[in-house]
Amino acid sequence: MADVRLAERVFAPHYAAPLLRELIKPAELRATASLESDVMAHLASGEPFEVLEFAGVHAWGISPNVGLVGYISADALAGTVE
Repeated sequence: MADVRLAERVFAPHYAAPLLRELIKPAELRATASLESDVMAHLASGEPFEVLEFAGVHAWGISPNVGLVGYISADALAGTVE
C-alpha cells in the first residue's frame, strides 16, 4: 500500500488517501505493529498523524512532524472508533 499522493511516482497494488488525525496522548511510532519493534520516534499529544490504515488496535501512517512512516496505538488518535 502507498499514499495516493505518490501514485504518479510509485507503483503499488493499492493506494490510500491519508486521514488526518490528532494525537490525544503521547505515542511511540514503531517500525512494525509489534510492541517489541524499534521505537523510531516519540510523538507528543496534539501532533498530527496521517492514517493510511487501521489494523486492529494499531494505526499505520505518517508522522508529518518527523517525516517517518510507522505504527502507533490507534487509541492515541482523536476520533478513533473503539
